[in-house]
Amino acid sequence: MRGLGWASAAMGVPQVVAPAGFARALGVGDAFRHRSATAAVGVRELAAATGLLGRPHPVWLWGRVGGDLMDLTMLTRALRNHDGRGLGRTVAATAAVTAITATDVYAAVTRTRRSTPMELTAVTTVLQSPDEVYALWKDLERLPEFMAHLDEVRVTGPRTSHWRASAPFGRTVEWDAETTQDVPGQLIAWRSVDGADIDNSGEVRFVPAPGGRGTEIRVSLRYDLPGGAVGKAAARYFGEEPHQQLDDDLRRFKQVAEVGEVVRSEGAPGGKRARGEFPQHPARPLTAEELKEVLA
Repeated sequence: MRGLGWASAAMGVPQVVAPAGFARALGVGDAFRHRSATAAVGVRELAAATGLLGRPHPVWLWGRVGGDLMDLTMLTRALRNHDGRGLGRTVAATAAVTAITATDVYAAVTRTRRSTPMELTAVTTVLQSPDEVYALWKDLERLPEFMAHLDEVRVTGPRTSHWRASAPFGRTVEWDAETTQDVPGQLIAWRSVDGADIDNSGEVRFVPAPGGRGTEIRVSLRYDLPGGAVGKAAARYFGEEPHQQLDDDLRRFKQVAEVGEVVRSEGAPGGKRARGEFPQHPARPLTAEELKEVLA
């Protein structure tokens, strides 16, 4: 926290002492409204520095996050209304503030002790028998083939395993899990053991689909999200939507069960590269800019 406190001080002093020069350096001009906004941001940075250097507490980190989002809003507005002079500097400043925001969110989430229980459910139907689907899921070391955020699952005993996964903001989390219920062809349930980076539990049920049309897979997950409700909102802001991730994981499992592999279009990446290029979020229409890129 102290490092971010010194960073706030270094950013705040020039904005308060020379707001006009700082505004020009950003490429937004030195009109009165720009000087006033720059000075206000500087005061806010100095207040955050005082808190982080004096009595460090996560609330000051969340204050930085809120300020970062305000800065991004102002810079985005400046980009829309830009006259072209100094545009490159404004673009560079926007990119820098985006990186700073990600750093601040990571620091705030990882240093906030509260956690919010997250419960997820999802259902899909696979054209295989319950016994076949159960056998595939039972092979835990294959789970990373269709669960995009899982890096590795290693079986360590008859009812135990070690898991490693990618988390929001570039983190990696690990935990040991134990199987609490195992009914062949019907149910697998598990929970993390003490010392897990993120406490979690879940179950998957294999139910014959109506009319003998395969198997319904019903997944329920529960885990504690670090950072409380604010951390959950911040994760979504940066493209981490847990419900969509689970739906996508089940869609890929269906492909593995029915086809033998995850079906990808030509040029569509997999693994960590896919996570980086295609962050998970609920389906939405393309914007005009995105449509232009697709048609280009």
